Amino acid sequence: MKYVKVTVDVTAMQDYQVDMLVYQLGEIGFESFETTSDALYAYIQQTLYSEESLKQVVHRTYRVEEMPDKNWNEEWEKNFFQPIVIGDKCVIHSTFHTDVPQALYDIIIDPKMSFGTGHHATTSNMLSWILDDDMQGKRVLDMGCGTAVLGILAKKKGAASVLAIDIDEWCYDNAKESAMLNNVDIEVLLGDALLLNGKTFDVILANINRNILLNDMAAYVACLPQGGCLYMSGFYTEDIPVIADCARRLGMTQVGVKEQNNWVAVKFVK
Repeated sequence: MKYVKVTVDVTAMQDYQVDMLVYQLGEIGFESFETTSDALYAYIQQTLYSEESLKQVVHRTYRVEEMPDKNWNEEWEKNFFQPIVIGDKCVIHSTFHTDVPQALYDIIIDPKMSFGTGHHATTSNMLSWILDDDMQGKRVLDMGCGTAVLGILAKKKGAASVLAIDIDEWCYDNAKESAMLNNVDIEVLLGDALLLNGKTFDVILANINRNILLNDMAAYVACLPQGGCLYMSGFYTEDIPVIADCARRLGMTQVGVKEQNNWVAVKFVK
């Protein structure tokens, strides 16, 4: 698979501004990122790249180059993905890591161009919610699952069942592999919120982005019984009012927020 690499000059930008830029690039199809003190490196499949869309998002100096056809995710794994401990209870690492900290919950993730290693604040915030809350015997949906790291942790915490859904085929394949690596029974489906019709969950985990959450929230809420919990992430602190307003109109009550680097994960109860 061929990729395009865009290098953006982020000199003098604050961390939250770089995060905002990453979010906006993700909205137009970029799927992997690296950062240094003065540059952001963003990668997108060649077939998805649009110069016009890039110019609408990036208003700083940038450079575009085509990359050779190779597994860039493998290179990223070897050079950038390090084990991470969430809440002193959960360690996430890859199969090639040897010096892995001990924790109550051990999760193996080999991200094949999928989002969800725990390093990004959105994933970390959601993992923290799962660690804090009771998953025992719950029917769980991991919506926009990426690597399925959220569903895997829920299952390890005693969830009765986990359904993981993603619209991206990379994520679909990666989620199935993640379930096997962690020896957990998780159903994985390729698709979107249309697959939810007629299904019921006690817990829904949706780490996607603001626009998709707003568009699909009604479908999520329709799957929840009274007392069911909806955890949403993939947006910023300043987005909470519009997310909360939509949830409130659908009969949900906001009960908590976790924040990290201006990214948030909000919990609602029906």
